[in-house]
Formats: sequence, C-alpha cells, structure tokens
Amino acid sequence: MESDIPAGQRVVSGMRPTGRLHLGHYHGVIKNWVKLQHSQECFFFVADWHALTTHYSETDGLEDHVWEMVVDWLACGVSPGASTLFVQSQVPEHAELHLLLSMFTPLSWLERVPSYKEMQEQTDRDLATYGFLGYPLLQAADILMYKAQLVPVGEDQAAHVEFTREVARRFNHLYGQEEGFAKRAESLIDRLGRNEARLYREYRRRFQEKGDSQALEVAREMLRGQQSISLGDLQRLDGYLEGEWRMILPEPAEYLTTAPKVPGVDGRKMSKSYNNTLGLREEPDVIQKKLMGMMTDPARKRRSDPGDPEKCPVWDLHKIYSDPQTLEWVEEGCRSAGIGCTDCKRRLLDAMVAELDPIRASAAEYLSDRAGVNALIHEGCEAARDVARDTLEDVSEAMGLDYA
Repeated sequence: MESDIPAGQRVVSGMRPTGRLHLGHYHGVIKNWVKLQHSQECFFFVADWHALTTHYSETDGLEDHVWEMVVDWLACGVSPGASTLFVQSQVPEHAELHLLLSMFTPLSWLERVPSYKEMQEQTDRDLATYGFLGYPLLQAADILMYKAQLVPVGEDQAAHVEFTREVARRFNHLYGQEEGFAKRAESLIDRLGRNEARLYREYRRRFQEKGDSQALEVAREMLRGQQSISLGDLQRLDGYLEGEWRMILPEPAEYLTTAPKVPGVDGRKMSKSYNNTLGLREEPDVIQKKLMGMMTDPARKRRSDPGDPEKCPVWDLHKIYSDPQTLEWVEEGCRSAGIGCTDCKRRLLDAMVAELDPIRASAAEYLSDRAGVNALIHEGCEAARDVARDTLEDVSEAMGLDYA
C-alpha cells in the first residue's frame, strides 16, 4: 500500500464521470486516493473526454455527472489543498499531447490493447470509432503530461500503463537522440561526485548487462536527489541509463492497488450497469431497503438452516465494515444458525450508516456552495495547466516544433 512508496512520488489517476459514486468506487479507489494525497504529489482528474469514448451520444447529463463526482470526492476527503483536482477537458493541453503522440504510435499497438475487443464484445454500443480505438493513447497522454512516476491501477489496467511506457520509450528514442550524446552524458556523470558517479555507472552496467530493473530504479532515485544539475541534463542522465537518448517523457510504473471485493445487492460486482449499487449519498432508509433485500447463502432457505458465510455476498461487506468481534459473531452464528440473515444485515447496516452519515453531511455542505466548489476546481485546472504547459514545451522542442 501507500506506506511502501517513497514519499514525494508524482501520482496521476482519473475517473470517468458517470454520476454519483457508490461503495465500489469508494473502497476501490477513493479511500486509496485519500491516503496517497498526504505523502505523494497527486493529480486527480475527472476524465470527461474518456466518458465520450463510449458514451459520445449521451452528453446531456455530462456536466451534472462531473459536478456530482467532484462533490463525492470532496465529501470523501479528497482535498484540493493536498492534491491537484481538475477536469480533463479544462486542460486542453491533454488533447494537444494526444495528437502529437498519435503521429508516431503504431496502429497495431492500439488494436492489441486487451480491452479494445473485450469491451466491443461486452456491449451493444457502437464502439467502431477512432475515439474508442485511441482512448489508450489519450490515457497515455494524461499520464505523460504530468511526467507521473506512479499510476494507481488494478491488475486489469496494468496493460494500459505498460502501453504508456512503450509510447514514452518510442518518443524518447525518436526525439531524445543528440549528436555526441554519449560523450556529453559521460561528462555529466563525473559532475555527480565521485561516489555517485561510481554508483551510477555500476547501476547502469547492471541494468544494461543483466536487465536489473531494481538497479535502474535505484539509479533514477539517486538522480532525483540531484540539485546542482539542470533538468535537461538530468533527462540525459536518465535516458543514458537505458540507451543513448534523453528521457524527456519518463516511463511511469503501475502501482497495483488491492481493492476489497465489494458486491452489489445481487451478488455480482457492484456496477451501475447492473443496477445493483449502494450509493455513497443514499439515505439510510434506502440503503436499509436494498440491504434487507440482498441475496444471501442459498442454502439458508429457513431460519433454522445453517449457512456458509463464504457463499454469502453480505459477508464480503462485513469484511469491509465490521470489527473482528462482529466478524466472529457473524461467522459462528451463520454456521450454527444461531442468527438469522436479518440479524446479520442489521448489524452490517449500523456499521455502514455510521461511516456514510459524515460523507452525506459533508456532501450537503458542498452542494449548497456550488460557486465555492467551482472555484476549487478552477484553481486545480490552472495548477494542472501550469505543469502541462511545461511538458508541452519540452515535447515541442524535442519534436522541432518550437519555431513559432
């Protein structure tokens, strides 16, 4: 988890706006963001352009969805004072970088992204569009724009971060080469100091001869601590670790997050597409109605029938919300038929409402101050644009487009 990450890493993560968030979003993503923002340099954005890649014909409610999502983030504790919050479409540099990256990205790279065919097969939407084909490259632009070091993802999204690394590697290879690069890099190594220069050369040798990825990361961490060398020369030293080009766009690493299993009320994964969600801001009586109707172990047809908690989706929610004593009470009572499913659900309901009440109250305050929330997002967008402009200057210079 976040305690395993050295402090001060730049982290980028986004979420498509589809309306109010549910418990799957909260436990799978948002709680992790709240932890990361206190030790890392975080950029969190509303990926509204990404929403158009699959829902391009359903834009009437997009603005409200963006608004609802931001309110949920704030209510859950994502802080604009500890992280940079922004809306993707309000930082148009994302589109420019996406365009520039598309000039050299092979079509075959996009067609082989695992989710490309999978999503087409799982939906009746018309996804035979350039926007859908190119969305992994837009995602790569989102990440590379901020020169992110870490991207929090689940295992199913790790392939997208690898794709981003390939794009960055190709860019650096195409546009980071300079005449006399190796000679210049060697002279820069000597400026690191005797001990650091020796370590740099050793780490470079270990990576290039043996593929030691840990040596590569340690060397890069050492470079990040250098204060007396310019950014451009640090990019050269970074790139020289792998080859003979400047590392203009750093290759990000995926930060694999472990999300608890959050079942929907029908036992399947909680998802709006299944209409089985428990919303973050739903009133307690609504949550109670949904929870009491939730499926349980099918073997417990009668109150006196013993059950198996591992076959009951309510148990998965207990693992998230209940303390060890309650978990023991549930497991023993279910297996012995000492408690009924209603008893079990009532105990879970109390724990859920206790956590969600403060979120709902906080959201109500933000909802009553739309101008204030908009001001926070505007500030975040401007801060993001400052970083984005710097990256585009680097990219334009490397591609020979800085003649204006």
